[in-house]
Amino acid sequence: MVTTVAARPLRRTATWIPRLGAVAAAILLWWVLTDVVAGPQSLLREFGPQHVPGAIAGLLDRGVLVPDIGVSMWRLTVGLLIAVTVGVPLGLLLGLHAATESAVAPIVQFLRMISPLSWAPIAVALFGIGHQPVIFLVAAASVWPIVLNTAAGVRSIDPGLLLVARSFGATRREQLTTVVLPAIRGPVQTGFRVGLGIAWVVLVPAEMLGVRSGLGYQILNARDQLAYDQVMAVIVVIGLIGFALDSLARAVPDRR
Repeated sequence: MVTTVAARPLRRTATWIPRLGAVAAAILLWWVLTDVVAGPQSLLREFGPQHVPGAIAGLLDRGVLVPDIGVSMWRLTVGLLIAVTVGVPLGLLLGLHAATESAVAPIVQFLRMISPLSWAPIAVALFGIGHQPVIFLVAAASVWPIVLNTAAGVRSIDPGLLLVARSFGATRREQLTTVVLPAIRGPVQTGFRVGLGIAWVVLVPAEMLGVRSGLGYQILNARDQLAYDQVMAVIVVIGLIGFALDSLARAVPDRR
């Protein structure tokens, strides 16, 4: 036991050293492409990694970065809540009723194959400029992984468990709350993680639809000011937040 406990820090170190090495190599390649390969007058030099820390500091000094992060996270959260509220019940319906799933499967497959950003003109026409179209696009992007994983989780439940519940006189509601919902926690979590990643990718371009806040807007704002170092800084921040969100989602225990 002592040996096992003592070996854990070594395993963690062995895991992180290659990762840190890969990050360092990626930053080095980034610097080579933007500072060595690029010509002296190339605009590409403005996007070099050496400019990012100062650009982030400048955004913080102006008091725009933290509020924009907060607005983007709020839109993401509301959109995901809508996706879960719609996606889990719809997935339960499709998983529990084979006839319903067979009937609506072509519609579901048709809708999920449409890029969420394709709905942008309709979203703006319906909701105008503001939070609503962005939230709509985030929800539209993340709902389908939740629906499909929930339905797949329901179909994978051992029929014997439901038979046992019925033999003890469990009502449909009791079967749902005591057998079905606990059994599909893992698939729902998987669908949420996938939906979260898609939603974060869609959020940034959605925030370029005329809104005046958010990380996507800040990229356009920096571009309009020809502050290309700030453009790159915001892109790096987006990547870091996305990585943190994915890591947090993966850290939640996955019970199957």
